[in-house]
Amino acid sequence: MEKRKFYLIYPFELVNKPILWEFIKKFDLVVNIKSASMKGEVGLVTVEIEGTKEEMEKGISWLSQKGIKVERIEQDVIEP
Repeated sequence: MEKRKFYLIYPFELVNKPILWEFIKKFDLVVNIKSASMKGEVGLVTVEIEGTKEEMEKGISWLSQKGIKVERIEQDVIEP
């Protein structure tokens, strides 16, 4: 199991869509929302995601296909 932190950058047209809800239902990952904000035409969500590397890669790929820009946060591996 791994824990990683990401910025999820939503384009304006996706801000009101339940994408994180779909993500949680679709993938065997634990999602902890650390912060969220709306800046102009962009939504920014900081999340911590925990799960297997394989499931995390599938989930991140799915988010990208939905139109969410996913950026890893430096030093994102969290030690227990």
